[in-house]
Amino acid sequence: MDKNKAYYAHETAVIDEGCQIGAGTRIWHFSHLMGGCRIGEACNIGQNVVISPEVVLGNRVKVQNNVSLYTGVICEDDVFLGPSCVFTNVINPRSAFVRKDQYRPTHIGQGATIGANATLVCGHPIGAYAFVGAGAVVVQEVLPYALVVGNPSRQIGWVSRAGHRLEFDQQGRAVCPETGEVYQLVDGQVSLLA
Repeated sequence: MDKNKAYYAHETAVIDEGCQIGAGTRIWHFSHLMGGCRIGEACNIGQNVVISPEVVLGNRVKVQNNVSLYTGVICEDDVFLGPSCVFTNVINPRSAFVRKDQYRPTHIGQGATIGANATLVCGHPIGAYAFVGAGAVVVQEVLPYALVVGNPSRQIGWVSRAGHRLEFDQQGRAVCPETGEVYQLVDGQVSLLA
C-alpha cells in the first residue's frame, strides 16, 4: 500500500483524477475508476471492474469481478455485488441516439445482495437487505428483505439481514437462525423488531 494513500490500488488499476476513495478500500487488477465517482471506506473492488462518473458506493461495499457500474448507480453501506452482475442506466439504448439526459437511477439499499450474473434494469430500487438471486433479471422494485429469482424476477420469500430464508409463523414472526433476530411481516412488509 502506498503510504501517501489511505487505500490500496493494484498497479494495473486505472484511477482517474477526481475520484473520492475512502480509507481501507482495495482496488484490484485491471479495474477503472472514472473521475467523479465516490467510493466509501473499506470497500473491495474486484478485478476488471468499471466504475463510471457519479456512481456512489457506501462503506464496506464488495464489488466482485467483471462488474460495470454506470452513472446513476448508488449503493448504500454493506452492499454485495456478485461476479458479472449487470447494471443499465438507459431504458431504451440505441447506438445512434445519445440519451445521456435520460439516465435512470438504480438505488441499492443497505446490506442488499445482487447475485452473480443478475441483471438490473435501471430505475428499479432494491430495498435494504434484499437478496437478488444469481441470474435474476430485475424489472420492478424489490422490497426490503425480499428474496427474488428468475427472469423476469419474482419474489419467492424473505431473508434476514444475514441472508437466511425467513419462515413466518401464524403471528407473522420469524427468527433468523444465525443471529436470533426477530422479524415481523405485516401487510407485505418485513421489519426487524428491536
